Amino acid sequence: MRLRALCVLLTLVGIAGFAAVEKVKALREANGNAPTSPHSPRPFRAVRKMVPASIVPIQSNDVKDLAPGTLLVASRGIIDPNFAKSVVLLIHYDEIEVEGLILNRRTTAPLSTLLKDFKAGNEISGRVYIGGPVQPRSMFSLLQLPTQQEGAERIFDKVYLVKSKTLFDETVSHRPAPSIFRVYLGCALWTPDQLDKEVALGAWFIFPPAADAVFTEDPDSLWLQMIQKTEMNIARSEAQQPLHF
Repeated sequence: MRLRALCVLLTLVGIAGFAAVEKVKALREANGNAPTSPHSPRPFRAVRKMVPASIVPIQSNDVKDLAPGTLLVASRGIIDPNFAKSVVLLIHYDEIEVEGLILNRRTTAPLSTLLKDFKAGNEISGRVYIGGPVQPRSMFSLLQLPTQQEGAERIFDKVYLVKSKTLFDETVSHRPAPSIFRVYLGCALWTPDQLDKEVALGAWFIFPPAADAVFTEDPDSLWLQMIQKTEMNIARSEAQQPLHF
């Protein structure tokens, strides 16, 4: 009996030691200190580097919530490569058309290359974004301002769409940081009825405006963060439903 008890004790100690080692390894991987290989999966590191939870409020699927400043988060069911895993900021909404910019299609092209013909444009930091499949040669820019300026159209709070060349030239000349200035090529367009139907079919989740989402430092993880929040809310809602026997 003593021998068996000793074996059980050693087994428990071994399990505890293994768990401690695995916890340390997990913490190191989360902090980026663990060695990696080209074949090592990295989904958990990506999750830990995601945008703050403060930009992920409760979502809606009510088309009445659609308005300039609204964020559209693509459902997992969207397979169109133009919109799959996308987060769209609506910049215009009326009875004729709805216009938006995809926030998380960051390219590898330096913004300085696109703006090299502007004053101080070759000194500006950041990268070019693909705003959508429509008007791919058209340039759109979002700017965070303390107060509204001439040539800027307020989208929500302190986030503005630059509407005039004069303001755009002046903005670029000040070499604004990517945290307050983004440039997009192309946009997304719908008719109101078309977007209403897509929302009703579950293609999009509607989120309220959030400047932290527009100017996130990690746009590559923006969609995953928001869709996971959506799925958690759905699961929580279903769990609160009464059981029927």
